[in-house]
Amino acid sequence: MPTRRRALLILATLIGLALLSVVLALMVGSIAVSATEVFSSLFNEGGGVAGDVVRKLRLPRALAGFACGGLLALAGALLQILLRNPLADPYVLGISGGAGVGAMLAILFGLSVAGVNGFAFLGALGTMLLVFGLAHGDGSWTQTRLLLTGVIVAAGCGAVVALMLSIAPEHKLRGMLFWLMGDLSQTSDPRLALGILALALLVSLPFARELNLLARGADTAQTLGVAVSRLRRGVYIVASLATAAAVTHAGSIGFIGLIVPHLVRLATGNDQRLLLPASVLAGGSLLVIADTLARTIVAPQQLPVGVLTALIGVPVFLYLLTRDTRARR
Repeated sequence: MPTRRRALLILATLIGLALLSVVLALMVGSIAVSATEVFSSLFNEGGGVAGDVVRKLRLPRALAGFACGGLLALAGALLQILLRNPLADPYVLGISGGAGVGAMLAILFGLSVAGVNGFAFLGALGTMLLVFGLAHGDGSWTQTRLLLTGVIVAAGCGAVVALMLSIAPEHKLRGMLFWLMGDLSQTSDPRLALGILALALLVSLPFARELNLLARGADTAQTLGVAVSRLRRGVYIVASLATAAAVTHAGSIGFIGLIVPHLVRLATGNDQRLLLPASVLAGGSLLVIADTLARTIVAPQQLPVGVLTALIGVPVFLYLLTRDTRARR
């Protein structure tokens, strides 16, 4: 367990990284904006074209990216405890697949962005309830049963999404594919995502001690007085709703929830009191940086941000995998 001073230093570093990533996102783009113009635009109503670009386009997108990245990282950290599996990912329980089915239906029906977000959230919520109900069954809920149920439901949702892509009109395919690969360009109001992120973190932190015990095993946690069944349900609900909110706002963005808790754990250890807020800060910063790269690498065209997170996440994950194998040897 890190000392208090080291924990504060880690959090301060990650807060600085988060602020730096947001400022960078406000400066970089097809219209270059200096740091002075950025701060002037944030604290004054004027600023001309640069002020409008910063306040109306880049700031909402950067804040939404930070919120979605933080939600995915928090959900990943919680699910890795719940399933006691370091490979657990926010999408492993099929929630992303359910959101994808809802979003594809909305796009096929020609609904607005609000309609797409609403259908995506309903799809994610429906999948969450379905997986919970099937995994709970007769009351004997195990990590393996939950994981297998989520994988099967995710496969079914993937098949439905593939079917809709195959019958979709050609002029709608681009929007559908961008949503499936992750896209922050349609985000206009990040307040809801930020509010959900703050709420999920505030709900999770008071149970950090119980989560530390649960990470050692259900039997150990129960022996030490933890209500394991109730804690598992709470972790599942918080992680699922965090994933649903992130997917609704940004589409399917992979690897954030998988690699960020791993990287943070290397620096902080496995104390959830520090790991959870540190994962939120690191996940949000990573997604903001990835989105900034996605909209500037081939500007004025924009890449799906999920492509960038995958390109970053695959080599990092392979490195962590080989590192873990060497450590065990």
